[in-house]
Amino acid sequence: MLNAAILIAVIAVGGLLAWPKLSNNKLWRATLTPLASIIGSGFLVLGPILDDKFGQYGLIVMALLCAIATAFGSAIRFNITARSSEEGEEGPILSRLEHAASWVLAFAYIISVAYYLNLFGAFGVSLTPVDDNTTARLLTTAVFGLILLVGWTRGFSALERLEELSVGIKLSIIAGLLVALAVYFTGKATSSELVLNPPTVSGWGAATLIFGLIVTVQGFETSRYLGATYSPAMRVRSMQLAQLISAIIYLIYIGFVTFVFSRDELQFSETAIVDMMGVVAPILPVLLVAAALSAQLSAAVADTNGSGGLFEELTEGRVSSRMGYLLLVAVGVSITWLADVFQIISYASRAFALYYAIQSAIAARAAWKAHGWGPRCLVYGALAGLGLAMALFGAAVEG
Repeated sequence: MLNAAILIAVIAVGGLLAWPKLSNNKLWRATLTPLASIIGSGFLVLGPILDDKFGQYGLIVMALLCAIATAFGSAIRFNITARSSEEGEEGPILSRLEHAASWVLAFAYIISVAYYLNLFGAFGVSLTPVDDNTTARLLTTAVFGLILLVGWTRGFSALERLEELSVGIKLSIIAGLLVALAVYFTGKATSSELVLNPPTVSGWGAATLIFGLIVTVQGFETSRYLGATYSPAMRVRSMQLAQLISAIIYLIYIGFVTFVFSRDELQFSETAIVDMMGVVAPILPVLLVAAALSAQLSAAVADTNGSGGLFEELTEGRVSSRMGYLLLVAVGVSITWLADVFQIISYASRAFALYYAIQSAIAARAAWKAHGWGPRCLVYGALAGLGLAMALFGAAVEG
């Protein structure tokens, strides 16, 4: 009965997303890109991580991560608006900061692709008899090779629709997952079996771990780079909508997960969500793996394309986009074999935190130039400091 309810939810949401009035809506299409990035990989790893490390406080940590992401998003939205106005004309300092931010983002993309594809490898073998780290890394390496081949020979234009399709699959499966968790949570609550796991980290260790998880709510900044397609106002609205939708999904998801799994049910790994959801409903592991594979591949293609384009732009053509793809794959494969998924998550978090720090500094500078030492300038300055601290001290999750 529960499996049927899950499938009904998946089909209903899938049908809604395919509805032409929604799928052709300009704001929704602008929202898809940041939304796909925000809830892509984080949804797969956050539940087990927060439940295992923060226990009964997992929901509070999730809310804190969403709040931090919203604050950084506010700085980037301010920059979008400022650049489109006369007040936003760049001086030499802002120009240098923007250039530095673009370089940081180009390298952050490299690490994020390694993150996406290592999750792809882990989930790709999770339901097979060869579910081990070596096989997962071999699969990841093979997909890196495929992406390089496609990017080098044909470019990614043929895969541009993959992101839209993967978002639909992912949101539909998430809807089914939330239905299943709601039923499971209700059953636990009515039988007085909800659990309150104690946290296993605290103090500075908890803070640095939160710093190392910012990449799980990253992706909203992609609205900043859609200027060729959408107006500044549309990009600002798309980022706000993407962050609102993703925050609601994350808080409902973590709200359920936090209180239904006891400590001995948490087998900590990058694919722990598969085993956890298997307890909830037999059909969920297969659906989650399908969502993981489509989401991680589309996100990796998008960031590979973005990184190659940035390298070509920043070097004024001296490094072609194809050479950028080659650099990305070389570094990504090296990281795959030298680090585990949780270390890669922390590396990606630190890279994006540095990018957010620079964007916040740009916003503070622009706010000071326009309005002096007002509250907005001080808040964005504080955010720049927070982003720098996250880049310096973000820690990896340890099993």
